Amino acid sequence: MTTISRLQPPSGARSLRSRINGIDWPVVTGILAMHLGCLLAPFFFTWTALIVTVLLVWLTGGIGITLCFHRLLTHRSFRSPKWFEYLLTLCGCMAWQGPPVTWVGVHRIHHRHSDESEDPHSPKDGFAWSHMFWCMSKNTDGQRAADAAKDLQRDAGMRLISRFFWIPQFVAMPLLFAGGMFVEWLGLSASGFSWLIWGVCVRTVIVYHGTWFVNSATHTWGYRNYETKDRSTNLWWVALLSFGEGWHNNHHAHQRSAAHGLRWFELDMTYWTIRLLGLLGLARDIVLPTADQRPGR
Repeated sequence: MTTISRLQPPSGARSLRSRINGIDWPVVTGILAMHLGCLLAPFFFTWTALIVTVLLVWLTGGIGITLCFHRLLTHRSFRSPKWFEYLLTLCGCMAWQGPPVTWVGVHRIHHRHSDESEDPHSPKDGFAWSHMFWCMSKNTDGQRAADAAKDLQRDAGMRLISRFFWIPQFVAMPLLFAGGMFVEWLGLSASGFSWLIWGVCVRTVIVYHGTWFVNSATHTWGYRNYETKDRSTNLWWVALLSFGEGWHNNHHAHQRSAAHGLRWFELDMTYWTIRLLGLLGLARDIVLPTADQRPGR
């Protein structure tokens, strides 16, 4: 749902009307709908819905956002066949975090101006702002994110996916409902509404906050392996929620590295997945820090 490229934190001097006009209501409505849907989750719990949710959190958050939107499209930490890149991108679109071109552009701006005034989501402007409110403000410079992702703009397939990024999430809804009904018909713990609510609302909200904690928590708490110019940190619980993205200080020090966990105890599920894709011939030119660039050297 995030469609922001250049964002500014709200100013105390702004009028109430100006603040209201600055809210991106379609984005707020979508995010709010997902959170409200989670309130129904306890009343529609089934074990099969929980399994579906876990699998979809990994597919949309781990594969779609972390592996594809971030490490592949934003930083080109590895290369994949074009058809496979498009398939991974569709998985990322299911996370409902906006068009891939915009997502990539915003993240590149974050790295370019990390924890500076031009950073779209720095905790210096408040933890809540960096966590989620930044993506609820209207775009104030629509061209900046596009300019930061010109390589994707030149790709006709990626432009098409970005234009219709919302479709995969809406396609998933009737499929999940039908799947839940079918599994219920088989006599298992399931229902159409349980799969719909857990597989869409709960899954989307988990991935939202897993992604947002990288912007907020890993610029606030944790330890640092490298003395970077920003406030990036490594935080274990964010790494667990985001499939390895919580080793954020390592990432800011070596932005193109496919591996974010650089010490033996820094578990990085996404890098393991990239290595597996490499063995299958679906990932090549995997970028890693040299031995002397690793922490402790």
